[in-house]
Amino acid sequence: MMQSPRLNALTLAGALCLTSAPAWAQSPTPYGAPLNLEQARKVLAGAEAEALRNNWNMVVAVVDAGGHLMLLQRMDNTAFGSVEVAREKAQGAVAFRRPTKVFQELIAQGGVHVRLLNLTGDAAVLEGGIPIVVDGKMIGAVGVSGGSSQQDHQVAQAGVDALK
Repeated sequence: MMQSPRLNALTLAGALCLTSAPAWAQSPTPYGAPLNLEQARKVLAGAEAEALRNNWNMVVAVVDAGGHLMLLQRMDNTAFGSVEVAREKAQGAVAFRRPTKVFQELIAQGGVHVRLLNLTGDAAVLEGGIPIVVDGKMIGAVGVSGGSSQQDHQVAQAGVDALK
């Protein structure tokens, strides 16, 4: 049976993450019941507050445990290209059950990891997508785009922290 190029790329990404990132090589966080709208609003509000505090124009996307978009906000004067990037970061964090920062760090190592650049679809390879974990279960993720990778991560983390 032939596999699609996308499935091959996703399989490769999963294998690389599990073999190349010891902190993430443990059993992945199990999926839980999807976050609800109230929780998604808290995540979005926390991320927005951090972006505003730093005077950064950002797009914030919040997805449930199935990767389905729940909320998306594009702050004034943020590039419209950041809309899809934020969504893909959130969906990538849920799909691979790890922050998208892991992919960025692997690519920075070069060598065999450069193959991760072939990932398409929901496999964002830039920092700024973070899973939302409650009671040891992944219930969704947040993705942020609009600043540097570090700024995106900082704003996404503030969103996750707002739910605690």
